[in-house]
Amino acid sequence: MLKIPPLREDLMVQQQIQGAWQHMVAVICLNQTYRKQVKEILPQLFHIWPTPEKMARAPLNRLQRLIKPLGMWRVRSRRIKQMSNEFLNWNGEDAAELHGIGRYGSDSYKIFFKKQYNIRVTDKELKKYLKQKKKAA
Repeated sequence: MLKIPPLREDLMVQQQIQGAWQHMVAVICLNQTYRKQVKEILPQLFHIWPTPEKMARAPLNRLQRLIKPLGMWRVRSRRIKQMSNEFLNWNGEDAAELHGIGRYGSDSYKIFFKKQYNIRVTDKELKKYLKQKKKAA
């Protein structure tokens, strides 16, 4: 397997990825998983399947092998593929419309892509990020 360095530990995953689709993949990977594990897998995942079109056509068994260390790899791989298919026709409004994207994904999409900082979030990392944004403003 190609060894690509993991994402930086001192930054949130969302601060290190490219575009809304990668964001949604990261959200699915982060669900009930330690971010350190996800930060090791995502660079390899995006190297192999850099676009939603390529991910939608990814062989399920190969995707499952790559994300197996994250746990829930069967469910997670199906979610990623279905979300990638839906993303191709998504209007970019409400992230919760995409398969596998819940409250955290919707909130983080609003923050990092729509630049909406005055929203109520429940996730502790998103709260911390918004608090830092307010201090910097």
